Amino acid sequence: MSTKAKILIITGDAGESYECLYAKHRFEEAGYQSVIAAPSKKRMNLVIHDFEPGWDTYIEKPGYLVESDIAFSEVNTQDYLAVLLLGGRAPEFLRHDAKVLDIVREFDRDDKYIFSICHGIQILTAAGLVKGKTLTCYENVRFEVESCGGTFVGKSEAVKDGRYVTGQTWQSHPDFYRLVFECLQG
Repeated sequence: MSTKAKILIITGDAGESYECLYAKHRFEEAGYQSVIAAPSKKRMNLVIHDFEPGWDTYIEKPGYLVESDIAFSEVNTQDYLAVLLLGGRAPEFLRHDAKVLDIVREFDRDDKYIFSICHGIQILTAAGLVKGKTLTCYENVRFEVESCGGTFVGKSEAVKDGRYVTGQTWQSHPDFYRLVFECLQG
């Protein structure tokens, strides 16, 4: 690409480390400019969610420290081709941030791509954007998707519904990013 199209990555403290770094590197490898937005421009404390034998759910460990490029208040959605909502615990509090919800709704109104992985779906549900859509996410937030009128698909690591691509967890990266790049390059 001659000019680098920008992809907005939304996260905050307790965002999932691997989902953040993989996205940033994968987009940049493909020639896009990734821009990480957070509540403020700062060094964020990311986490690692992993699955341990004998545990009924994932465990959380401290992850990498990552600098956000901009604050949510600085986001101009017209500058971006797509938005990616990361998982981890960050969506738990970001879904209550009116600016984040406005950003995601603007991407939807402007018919731009919206990508969400793992718990990132919590932002889409809070923004009122899952009704009538077929989606996937981490299985334990399935209830939120279904309660908000979406259809949860558990048998697929990643699902595309129009301009939306959703993935279950960081383990879904191969299927998820295959669909993401079909959208971006199609």
